[in-house]
Amino acid sequence: RLCAGRAPSLSYQELKDLKKTNVLHIDVRERWEIDRFGKIPTSINIPLGELVQALQMDPTEFKEQYKQNMPSKSDPVVFSCLAGTRSKQALGFATSLGFS
Repeated sequence: RLCAGRAPSLSYQELKDLKKTNVLHIDVRERWEIDRFGKIPTSINIPLGELVQALQMDPTEFKEQYKQNMPSKSDPVVFSCLAGTRSKQALGFATSLGFS
């Protein structure tokens, strides 16, 4: 399941369309889930338990750890997980940190 700020729920096609733009896709599943079920192309994995800390990192440290530029608070970000519960939590965490 997928979540984005303006659209609490996205379809697969909406995600495909968003990925044609400059959206950062963060998969908040655990690493073992990525190993077992596969990685979504062009997404980065930040398990939900690490997300708040990750979104507050120094941009250089974020890039070193996740191999991606850290999003600014106004950059488009999409969260995904297996069933939708964690992606909604991730959206709430990001919003509480000032991400729009």
